[in-house]
Parts: sequence; C-alpha cells; structure tokens
Amino acid sequence: MGFRPNIAIDGPAGAGKSTVARLLAEELGYTYVDTGAMYRAMALLALRRGVDVSDEEKLERLAQNARIELVPGENGALKVFLNGEDVSREIRDPSVSQVVSHVARVPAVRRRLAELQRALAKGGGVVMEGRDIGTAVLPGAEVKIFLTASVGERARRRKEELAARGYKVDQRQVEEEISQRDALDSSREVDPLTPAPGALVIDCSSMTVEEVLRAIISRVKDGSGS
Repeated sequence: MGFRPNIAIDGPAGAGKSTVARLLAEELGYTYVDTGAMYRAMALLALRRGVDVSDEEKLERLAQNARIELVPGENGALKVFLNGEDVSREIRDPSVSQVVSHVARVPAVRRRLAELQRALAKGGGVVMEGRDIGTAVLPGAEVKIFLTASVGERARRRKEELAARGYKVDQRQVEEEISQRDALDSSREVDPLTPAPGALVIDCSSMTVEEVLRAIISRVKDGSGS
C-alpha cells in the first residue's frame, strides 16, 4: 500500500464537516475522525458531573481521567464511547451544543484531546475534521480544507438534523446559537478557528455534498493541498 496523506477539514459549526468527512473517508478507504465528537463527549461528562464549564481546573482534571474512544459503526458512522459507554446519541443533545465551545476553550482540554487525535493520525490515511486540525492538531497534514457556509444555511441544516433526531427547535434560536459558537471559536486565545495556511476554502452554501466531495478529491489527487 502506497503513501496515504492525512486530510484536515476545518470549519464552523453546522457547515457539514461531519457528513463530508465521513463520506470522503468512505470513498477513499481512510479512517474518519470526528474531533468535535470528542469535545462533545467532554462537555457531556462535565454536564453529568455538574462541573461548571467556566471552571478550568475541574475541566482539566476531567479531561486527564476521561477515556474517549471513536469506533467505526455501520454505514461509516462513528460510535463515540465515554468511559466505556456508547454516548453517540447523547452528545448530540442541544444541551451539549450549548456548552461545548466553552469546554473547548480550555487549553488543558485541548492539549489532552489533541494528543489522542495525533495518535489516531500517526499512520496516515486519516480524514480528521474539527476546528483547528490544519492549524494546530495536524499542521503537517498534506491536504487542508476549510469548509464554511452562511449562518442561515448552517442553521437550516442543523435544524433538519435535530428534527431527524426528534428534537424540536426554532431556527432563529439555532442561528443565534451558531453565531455565538462562531464568536467563541474564533476569539479563543488557544487555537482559534481560522483557515490554515494553504487550505482550500470551500463555501458550500449552495453546493451539494457530491460537489464538495469532488472538489476535495480533486485537491487530494493533484497533491497541492499542503
């Protein structure tokens, strides 16, 4: 088997990174890593333990002792295990969405999860998506993508996704939450959300998933993604 590059996909909440990354990994035969799910698992743990998400010391202790595992499931989907428990559904609850950016701001949490993420990518052939993959976690990734879309379009997609899971939400409320997450993610002192140098920036507001996949695969094949 020849060299297989690592592919870093970054972008704001609701841009469709998970769907694109999962399908891309499936098509290329790569390993899919959803780093956002790992932060969500940490946020869920904080909520369950009653830890204030502004208490960095307690969050650091939680992160050091937490066991977070990503296991391939059916149809290319990932199962997320927290301390041995499958929490794949629980981490998508709106209550987790409301606090995950606060948890992700904590430097010690980011360092701990970045260690786990780099270990997963050590052998190459990984499609990893998140907020700071190309800039901080895998700055040496051969292909870097920054996937974005308008706030309105991201809110529409997130509302549909939540509705499919049985959650009823107001689109205006979702837009406000996404805007707040954008502000938190972009302004944090450690590893803020920003396109990596040399990244292919894709605004997918009016693109189909297939069009996004073709654009990324073209970048992979021409070898100009680093």
